[in-house]
Amino acid sequence: MKILVINGPNLNFLGIREKSVYGTQDYQYLLDLIARKGEREGVEINVFQSNHEGAIIDRLQEAYYDGTDGVVINPGAFTHYSYAIRDALASVFVPKVEIHISDITQREEFRKISVTAPVCDKQIYGQGLDGYLQAIDFILQKAQ
Repeated sequence: MKILVINGPNLNFLGIREKSVYGTQDYQYLLDLIARKGEREGVEINVFQSNHEGAIIDRLQEAYYDGTDGVVINPGAFTHYSYAIRDALASVFVPKVEIHISDITQREEFRKISVTAPVCDKQIYGQGLDGYLQAIDFILQKAQ
């Protein structure tokens, strides 16, 4: 099984930006957490991060062809306005989970709107970095 985790803008600044919102663990900690989960579950997990909308779309389109069985995506700010990423997600016919570290329902009004969630199978928010593990578990369950 092959899972793709996509992180959007500013996720590479975990542990640096807004620690009161996103926590103190850095991006490498998240990568290690995901790698350990893949090892425990015996699945291949590829992680991709970009601050560029087009690069995220390109990677999603690659997933259509490369045997990806599920996608976990934290689109960051693109969640709220990127119809292009939404359309790319809709074109990938595998289980998809949108993830947010913070509780977007308790933040600024614009963060409560997701244009990408309707084309995902599930949305997880407010669970911190553990939300990534929950998303991977959901994809593994869907694959059974």
